[in-house]
Amino acid sequence: MDMNASVERVRDALAELIKAALVSDDGKSLRYRENARAALAALAADPPAAESLRMDGAWTLAVQAAEAPELRPEEGRVNLTLPRHCPFALDEILAASFDIDAAVERIAKSASTG
Repeated sequence: MDMNASVERVRDALAELIKAALVSDDGKSLRYRENARAALAALAADPPAAESLRMDGAWTLAVQAAEAPELRPEEGRVNLTLPRHCPFALDEILAASFDIDAAVERIAKSASTG
């Protein structure tokens, strides 16, 4: 698998986590969590090589994807000031024990509200 495909797969999973953290609608948040769970399961089944992937780069792309203009109206929970560095390591998100709900909470808390 080429490097860009790996980055895109990680970006897509992270973007779902970010969207789940940012929407104030619980139903939508749940849907994003399910999407993230599926994306992470697919990643874990066919993991990218850690050396071929910069998590901060994937995170930056994920933040941009989650901040797409069409999503802004439903993102009512926090002011979008997300950390510049990825709060998760690759091996952490690939672990079977990775807690989606805790991850969403961590993103929501790490987003500056001021």
